[in-house]
Amino acid sequence: MFVLDIIAWIIIGGVAGWLASLVVRGSGLGILGDIIAGIVGAIVGGVILSAFFGTAGFTGFNWWSLLVAFIGAVIVLLIVRLFAGSRASSRV
Repeated sequence: MFVLDIIAWIIIGGVAGWLASLVVRGSGLGILGDIIAGIVGAIVGGVILSAFFGTAGFTGFNWWSLLVAFIGAVIVLLIVRLFAGSRASSRV
């Protein structure tokens, strides 16, 4: 069962990270970047939703988990963009 959970995290993380990168940056981050953003987003989204609303975060392979991962990935990518944007503009 543990292997199936990891596969679910990778698939949902990849989809959520890809969707979030399209919304935040306008293009994908590559397959590995999208998966990492989605998995970190699932963790962040789960923590935020459970802290504010008392609901479960990532619960497996379903639409709720995709939504939680997407919201978290958008937050993560906005934070990354905030810090990377200031560094990129200082090079010009």
